[in-house]
Amino acid sequence: MRLLKPTLLALLAVLSLSLPASAAFQTRAAVAYVLDQTTGTVLLEKNAETPVPPASMSKLMTLNMLFEALKDGRVTMETRFNVSRNAMAMGGSTMFLDTTDRPTVEQLIKGIIVQSGNDACVVVAEGLAGTEAAFARAMNERAKALGMEDSTFANASGWPHPNQRMSMKDLGTLANRLITEFPEYYGFFGMEEFDFDGRAPQNRFNRNPLLGLGIGADGLKTGHTEEAGYGLVGSAVQGDRRIIIAISGLENAEARAEEGERLINWAFRQFVQKTVLQKGRRLAEPEVWIGQTPRVGLVAPRDVALVLPATLRDQLRAEIRFETPIVAPIEKGQVLGELLIDIPDMEQVRVPLVAEAAVARGGFLPRIRSAAQIVFEKLYERAQDL
Repeated sequence: MRLLKPTLLALLAVLSLSLPASAAFQTRAAVAYVLDQTTGTVLLEKNAETPVPPASMSKLMTLNMLFEALKDGRVTMETRFNVSRNAMAMGGSTMFLDTTDRPTVEQLIKGIIVQSGNDACVVVAEGLAGTEAAFARAMNERAKALGMEDSTFANASGWPHPNQRMSMKDLGTLANRLITEFPEYYGFFGMEEFDFDGRAPQNRFNRNPLLGLGIGADGLKTGHTEEAGYGLVGSAVQGDRRIIIAISGLENAEARAEEGERLINWAFRQFVQKTVLQKGRRLAEPEVWIGQTPRVGLVAPRDVALVLPATLRDQLRAEIRFETPIVAPIEKGQVLGELLIDIPDMEQVRVPLVAEAAVARGGFLPRIRSAAQIVFEKLYERAQDL
């Protein structure tokens, strides 16, 4: 593996943006995760992989299962589900459904998001899987398939149970999925009011405290139980950036609202998104063995946009790495190395570098030239040892 630093001087000049060595946010939440969704940059983690009681925030997984059923064509927005006695008996936040109702999928989505309907979640679970227990098993299988390693489900609503656990990282991952994979349904998360059949006027308002603040918030879900405390999975858009936050363990609804708004504002104001490298820019020209041309350009296959801390300068470091020798033939776009960008207090960014052009295997003269170079290098090494 070859490391290339001197040729990066021009690149480092490009990367010297206004970034802080540390933009640490001291959150009052017991657990927290903040993601710049646009670039996939994690801005903050606090016990983010610790499984905790998710309360009603786990309803996001129930909605994911329902959205997948919609996308697969197993149900439509007009599909009607029956309401069992088990669903009608649910306590806590409800749509006040009874066994004579046949709510549509669309009504259930609104009831889960806005009214946080525990009864609606059971209706969905039984409608899709037959029983809530079977639905919980399907949730667990799907969570693992989606890479949510810190989540287990015992029910569809988030009702307190020792096996109902999620991490803030998993909730952030799930929120990101709902936003990117189901844009046709994501708009429901921004609804501020819904009252099914006029039955629950006192429970018709969305509990998400970020909506209506003028900070670009458009979702997702709150949660609260005595064991979990107060939690929030939220998202907001400003300009070209979207932020996702997941927090829990706050002492009351006011603290949840304040902390959610503070985190959103911090994420937008303390970080900037910059394109630090343009697609096709040549960063190195390593030698090619036995090729029709002696060198090949290494370029980035795409624009590289980073979210960077916004107050200090000259804190980035970068390296190019590639294996030597690079032997022809080489295809255009073939991955030959990588660019490693180190940002203080953030995860290292790794960008693949590809061949700028194809290099065919050379004929007689390139072979002779390569052989001569090998002989020369061997002689030079022996001379250095003397």
